[in-house]
Amino acid sequence: MATIALAATDGMLHFELAAACEIFVRDPTGLADPWYDLVVCGPGPVGVGRFAITPEHGLDHLARADTVIVPAIEDTDADPPADLVDAVRAAHAAGARMVSFCTGAFVFAAAGILDGLRATTHWAHTEALAARYPRVHVDPDVLYVDNGTVLASAGKAAAIDLCLHLIRRDHGSTVANAVARRLVVPPHRAGGQAQYVTTPVPAREDHPLAALLPWAMARLDRPLTVADLARQANMSTRNLVRHFTAATGATPSQWLATQRIRRAQELLENTDDSIDAVAEASGMGTATTLRRHFHRTVGVPPDTYRRTFRQG
Repeated sequence: MATIALAATDGMLHFELAAACEIFVRDPTGLADPWYDLVVCGPGPVGVGRFAITPEHGLDHLARADTVIVPAIEDTDADPPADLVDAVRAAHAAGARMVSFCTGAFVFAAAGILDGLRATTHWAHTEALAARYPRVHVDPDVLYVDNGTVLASAGKAAAIDLCLHLIRRDHGSTVANAVARRLVVPPHRAGGQAQYVTTPVPAREDHPLAALLPWAMARLDRPLTVADLARQANMSTRNLVRHFTAATGATPSQWLATQRIRRAQELLENTDDSIDAVAEASGMGTATTLRRHFHRTVGVPPDTYRRTFRQG
């Protein structure tokens, strides 16, 4: 997925467009070779918020790219530009991987490429998307959706999450984590995490989970349970689940499962440990359990993942 075409038309929002440029224009880590070749495509000079952009190519160039990104559009009540919809439809037909950020999902829906698929957008617009395009299975409660070749994110920061997810798919967890460190953002927020969380991820020292999360991360190789976490946090299981869901958008079990998969990815990429050893170190217990959960979550078996993303 080396070539990325970023669509730019009048009335788009600059945050998601700029985020894609910042993340995909160059490899800030020096770990991936080759990196992406990002080009901006549009009908001509366009206005994006207070900024003017001169695209390098016309919208017809979208069909030549490996990945097409459509950022957020400002006016979701109006029909998306017909030339953009046609170009998106042609790119999809040509086999490009299609990625929408925020309200860019309205463009994909208008092009028909979300018919029968799960999708999401900013939580404030999910009802409108579902009402206007009933063939789209709109999920209002997730950060992003990955249908394989068609992906969609919720608003603003969720676009960055989806960018990191794409890098993780293409270049592995080590590279994605390194990019996240350069951006000073969390290395991974699962796509199924809730969009809208009333309390931020614990940062204050006095937050009930502030000490618990690093404690658990240091013990992923052990058979931790929700009861173990509650006991360490000195609270009831019900109270722990409430704090966890409010702070992270995930239950303790979901959070643990995600961290164990990420630990397994890092070990597969950076060590020669056997699958049995990786399973033990990541808290999966056995190679059979690791293979089952890893394949279900990542989409490929651990052995295939290692061959694809082995560093060095």
